[in-house]
This record gives sequence, C-alpha cells and structure tokens, in this order.
Amino acid sequence: MSVWSLLQLAGSTLVFVLAAVAAKGWAVEPGIGRLLLTLALYSLGNIIIMRLIQGVGMGVALSLSAVVQLAAVNALAFLVFGERVNALQGAGIALAIVAVALITFGPYVGSR
Repeated sequence: MSVWSLLQLAGSTLVFVLAAVAAKGWAVEPGIGRLLLTLALYSLGNIIIMRLIQGVGMGVALSLSAVVQLAAVNALAFLVFGERVNALQGAGIALAIVAVALITFGPYVGSR
C-alpha cells in the first residue's frame, strides 16, 4: 500500500472519529446543527474512502477502514466517554478486530 493510500486511510479514520464524537454529542443533546455536522463528517469520510477504493480496491479499503475505525472508535468510547461493555461484548469486539485483520492480511501471508 502506498504512502498516499495510508494517508487516505488515516484521514478517513480521523474524520470518522470526529463524526462519532459529533454523533455522541447529538445523542446527548439533539439539535439540527449537531445533526448536520455529523452528516457532513460522515459524508466527507465516505468521499475519502471512495478515493481509497480506487487506489487499493474495495475489499482491502473497506476491510482496513473497518478494523481501524472499530479500534479507534472503541478506544474513544472507553477512554473519553467512559463507556463500558461486558465480557461477552468485549470478546466480540476483539474477535471482530481479529477477523477483519485476518481477512485483510491473509492473502499476503498465505499462498495465493
């Protein structure tokens, strides 16, 4: 993956994390401004992802985006917002990260 693709992945992740923060803000205190900000951020993140798909393909782009966002948003939810999950939910999150990582990196490790 090129440096440009990694920058697109990092940029989209940052935008999606900001969108998640805006969505949390809207959930706590709904308002049209927060809703429009949330929608704008999610739209921008998806535009960046569409460019990434052009560069690395849909499967790789969306898989990488999913695992990076899953980890980033959960870290934000736990560390910043103090959200908690039970052991079964935590195991599910961990397995989801492992599953997407295996799907994404499997073709490069195993035989083709």
